[in-house]
Amino acid sequence: QVQLVESGGGLVQAGGSLRLSCAASGGTFSTYSMGWFRQAPGKEREFVAGVRWRTGITDYTDSVKGRFAISRDNAKNTVSLQMNNLTPEDTAVYYCTGRKYGSVFEENGMDYWGKGILVTVSS
Repeated sequence: QVQLVESGGGLVQAGGSLRLSCAASGGTFSTYSMGWFRQAPGKEREFVAGVRWRTGITDYTDSVKGRFAISRDNAKNTVSLQMNNLTPEDTAVYYCTGRKYGSVFEENGMDYWGKGILVTVSS
């Protein structure tokens, strides 16, 4: 069983930056494609960013391209999300997620989820 624990959330002003981290345990981290989803108040959970397990290729939703960067460290079993130029629309609970050997980041196809961490961007 894989456990995912997010850290780094909090309150930031618009235009600021935050770095989310996710520590994984209980599995072979390098075999998991890792991603971040988010759920804003009153909205569906949505894909934010992902990094594939074998190629390291990254994907981003359009609204964060150029502002967010996902990275992974297989030696430390961590995946991070650097978020720059944040806007109030980025306010959400952010979830770390993993899919073994997967290459597609679909909510129903992910194998493991963290509990989520709140990011609040004030205007």
